Order: sequence, then C-alpha cells, then structure tokens
Amino acid sequence: MKKLIAIAFLTLGFTGFAQNDTKAEALLNEVSTKIKAYKNISLDFKYELNNVSENINQETRGDVVIEGEKYKLNILGVTRIYDGKTLYTISPEDEEVTISSDNTEDEGTITPSKMLSFYEDGYIYKMDIIQNVKGRKIQYVKLSPIDTNSEIKHVLLGIDATTKHIYNLIEVGKNGTKTTLTVNSFKTDEPISKTLFTFDESKYSDYFINRID
Repeated sequence: MKKLIAIAFLTLGFTGFAQNDTKAEALLNEVSTKIKAYKNISLDFKYELNNVSENINQETRGDVVIEGEKYKLNILGVTRIYDGKTLYTISPEDEEVTISSDNTEDEGTITPSKMLSFYEDGYIYKMDIIQNVKGRKIQYVKLSPIDTNSEIKHVLLGIDATTKHIYNLIEVGKNGTKTTLTVNSFKTDEPISKTLFTFDESKYSDYFINRID
C-alpha cells in the first residue's frame, strides 16, 4: 500500500481563507476546541483502499494512541512509535526497525500528528452532505486542495454532529483511488503506561536497525 492515512486528533488552530465556508470553519474550530481538552486519545479504526479501474480493494484495521505530539500506531503488522522527536517504525515481518527524526513517510501522507491540521494550509473547505449512519448524524466537510497539481481531488471529513468527534475521512485521488478511514472506537483520557511512547532497542537485538538522518 503506497499511501497510508493514519488517524489522530491533536491540538491545532485553523487558518481561515476568504473562500472558505464560515459554517465549515466554525465546525472545525469546535471540533478542535473539544479535542484539545483531552489528555490522550485512543482509537480503533478501519482502513479501506479502493480503485475500481485497477481492481484494487484492500481493507485492514488498526489502532493508535495519541498524547500531545506523541503516538503509537499499529497497522498492517507494523508498529510506529513517535516520541515527539524520533519516529521508530518496527516491522516484525522484515525484522527491521527504521529510526528517523522525520515524522513523515512521504510527501502528502497524513500522519497521526497531522490528521486534523493537514488542511490548515493548502485547502479550501465547505460544508457538504449530512448522512444518518446507524442513528448518528454525520456532517461532512469537503476539503479541496488549492494546488491544481495535487494528486488529491478532494477529501471529505465526516464529523459526528452530536459528539463533535471525527467519524471518518474519505480521500479521493485524481487517479480514481478512494481511501476511507472510519473510527470504530474513540476513547479519551485513558490510563496509559509512561513507557508507551518509548522505544526499547534491547527488545530488538535480532533486528536490522536502519537509521535515517
């Protein structure tokens, strides 16, 4: 899977543009204010990647714990730990740990620390449709990249109108690829280990350590 959207909800402030829908901006700010009040967030989610023309249909599940800028993400058999300065990517299948000071994997990737801030710059947003999902009213905000050369056609951010939590994120690429990330479980202020975001290299003595400067 070339591109991974990893979900998270972190502290941010929104920058308004003249073209933006004021209702959409107000809703995003409301979500931000609520999220910033949490000490930590734990999520279980479903990740889907579809491209009809390429006959691609992939689905997997993952989970992530976020505290400030720190996070621990598990998806596709890989664990990623970010301690606020260094990103550790642990792959048991390859018996390899990649250590990097950069908290991004490739240009355009939405990482846990960028989930709710990736569109602060470079996107125009407006209110979109409302859907009833299993008794929940989901209000979508449509994000369109300002850069006409962007590989992204648009992004739909689904927000639970009652809780003001993110329900899902749908990214539609110009190549026809549709990536959907749906939150199955949203927990806040859970007791977590003090070492949850600490990488213990001694546990991976048999792994190849790949350090990227």
